[in-house]
Amino acid sequence: QVQLVESGGGLVQAGGSLRLTCAASKTIFSFNAMGWYRQAPGKQRELVAAITSGGNTNYADSVKGRFTISRDNAENTVYLQMNSLKPEDTAVYYCNAKDALITYVVSTKTWSRKDYWGQGTQVTVSS
Repeated sequence: QVQLVESGGGLVQAGGSLRLTCAASKTIFSFNAMGWYRQAPGKQRELVAAITSGGNTNYADSVKGRFTISRDNAENTVYLQMNSLKPEDTAVYYCNAKDALITYVVSTKTWSRKDYWGQGTQVTVSS
C-alpha cells in the first residue's frame, strides 16, 4: 500500500547538476527516516544521504559538500540535489523509507519495522 516513485535521473557531464525527486503515496510523517541509496554495476548498494522525521541529515563522505537532501512535507516528497557530479557518481539511485510504526508478526512472535524501496532512477555522469 506504500509506494515510492523516483524521478529526475538522466545523463549529465562531469561538473553538472541533477535534482532527484522521491514522491511517497502517504504522509512522510509516517516514516521514521527517508533517504537515498545508490548501486553501481558490480558494486554493493550504499547510503548516499538520509533525513530523519526530526529533520536531521546524514551524508556519505564521498558526497558531502556536493549533495543536499531536503523534504517538502506538504507534498510528501524528498529531494536530492546533486552538484559537481563526477563519473564515480554513476549508479541507479533508490529512495528508501522506514516505517515509524512496528508490526507484530504472529508466526514468529516478534516485532518488525517495514522498509520500503522505490524502483530506482538511473544517473549517468560522463567524463
